[in-house]
Amino acid sequence: MDIQKAASALLEAEYEKKQIAPFTSSIEEISIDDAYQIQLQQIRRKVDNGAVIVGKKVGLTSKAMQEMLNVNQPDYGHILNNMVFEEGKTIPLERFIQPKVEFEIAFVLKKDIQGPGVTMNDVIDATDYVVPALEIIDSRIKDWEIKFEDTVADNGSSAGAVIGQKKTRLTELDLASIGMTVYRNGEFLDSALGAAVMGHPAKAVAWLANALGGYGIALNAGEVILAGALSKAVPIEDGDTFSAEFEQIGKVSATFKKSR
Repeated sequence: MDIQKAASALLEAEYEKKQIAPFTSSIEEISIDDAYQIQLQQIRRKVDNGAVIVGKKVGLTSKAMQEMLNVNQPDYGHILNNMVFEEGKTIPLERFIQPKVEFEIAFVLKKDIQGPGVTMNDVIDATDYVVPALEIIDSRIKDWEIKFEDTVADNGSSAGAVIGQKKTRLTELDLASIGMTVYRNGEFLDSALGAAVMGHPAKAVAWLANALGGYGIALNAGEVILAGALSKAVPIEDGDTFSAEFEQIGKVSATFKKSR
């Protein structure tokens, strides 16, 4: 697999808002390591052009999302400063190609952690606070016809995030038992528990720290870490408003509209 060529194809697709064929459909084979190298190459180029890494995301952590893609392992991506949208401001749909929304618990770190050997308790110890979060996923791959290697190469299909404003310390807080209720345009859409994310969202962050450790990358103090969707991703339509209410840790919402 030509790492540079593949990274360029994805960057061009994102910039021009066009879709490309899955890498897994080509004659040229792509390994999981190839896919991560393609992702990292894109992130390096974006950082070289002025973007700042402000966090990372774990994907495919819930059974619901793994079943959607027929995989049995998580993946990860990077969150850049130009991917974070302020809560309360309408998000322009033309920023994306075929977006969907997910609802998550995010960890904000107070100290660095790096694998291997990171445990759930290490994550809890390194966490400053948690916040509710909404992740916008998008695929530069045609019609979401993706396999695991395709979404990994495509930055974990990540395209944006909205971070809730309430900050909650982890003291005496059981994230696994926290309930979440999601609404679309004021109507009930879905519900889930924190345990849907690998049994406990902190386990997902520990997995991420250990996976990134293999590439010499740390989770850094101050970064926001999206721990993975509690429920299935939902396609976004013009004019949609989504809100997710989490027991004890608050709520997050976002409205999407095409610019007129």
